Amino acid sequence: MRVLVTGGAGFIGSNFVLRVAATRPHWQITVLDALTYAGDRANLEPVAGHIDFVEGNVASAEVVDRLVAATDMVVHFAAESHNDNSLSDPWPFVESNIIGTYRLLESVRRHGKRLHHTSTDEVYGDLDLDDPQRFTEATALNPSSPYSASKGAADLLVRAWVRSFGVRATVSNCSNNYGPFQHVEKFIPRQITNVLWGIRPKLYGQGRNVRDWIHVDDHNDAVVAIVEQGRMGETYLIGADGERDNRQIVSMILQLMGKPDDWFELVGDRPGHDLRYAIDSSKLRAETDWRPRYDDMRAGLRTTIDWYAVNEPWWHDAKLASERAYARIGR
Repeated sequence: MRVLVTGGAGFIGSNFVLRVAATRPHWQITVLDALTYAGDRANLEPVAGHIDFVEGNVASAEVVDRLVAATDMVVHFAAESHNDNSLSDPWPFVESNIIGTYRLLESVRRHGKRLHHTSTDEVYGDLDLDDPQRFTEATALNPSSPYSASKGAADLLVRAWVRSFGVRATVSNCSNNYGPFQHVEKFIPRQITNVLWGIRPKLYGQGRNVRDWIHVDDHNDAVVAIVEQGRMGETYLIGADGERDNRQIVSMILQLMGKPDDWFELVGDRPGHDLRYAIDSSKLRAETDWRPRYDDMRAGLRTTIDWYAVNEPWWHDAKLASERAYARIGR
């Protein structure tokens, strides 16, 4: 099967390519990636001789149409994804997340191909910290930032193209990912690399905001399960019951790295910072055989810390640039 993976040099996309190269050797993979600051072709070196790579923008109609015409299925990861960046410059998020998804939808419609669109739980807004409810596929979209609004718009475009034009597509909304190859501007790798450099981790506000964490391999295994076992036109939420507040995550990292629990610094909160995300993945588990392997988050964090500890050349320069950007906004 010929599979086009958009955003396949980014964090989740590159882990997906590596994962399916090992578990689905009959898939012939082509990666499309614009190689922005968050994408790195070096992420794909272990499979360089076994995939095709195209540098290009998912918002380019010509590039997308040529690649879609030559494939059987598209797995769509390409996205701008950092909330802080969307607050300072929303346009790249509109271009990549909305226009890019539109280009893909028109192309798979034209050529009669299958699409899986990956998205985020952030499209649902947030929950109160003491709310027992979790997000489900029926939860109304209520995005809080330009990033989450652009992803919500993309989700709605996919649903509309399924209903209006009969496009064969599925959608997944996943909780927060962590694991190797994640850009150091993101929460978990930022804290890990801070500790490696002898810098106290940084917590927004009081560190009480809750996220539902999942290891990137578990996320990608769920995407494969949806592609192979899911029902066409359906949306599936992907989560591993990993609710933790940010202070708990930092405490776990500090413990695993041999530092005191209180060795962190509180910084100003982010505008519009969502309080809590929580995923109900019961539909996914009922309709596929997917189950998370990393149900012990300490084990997943241990492997992630070890990866960053031995791969400083991969993240060193990005870390310097990222911390300069955080310093400009006082975080």
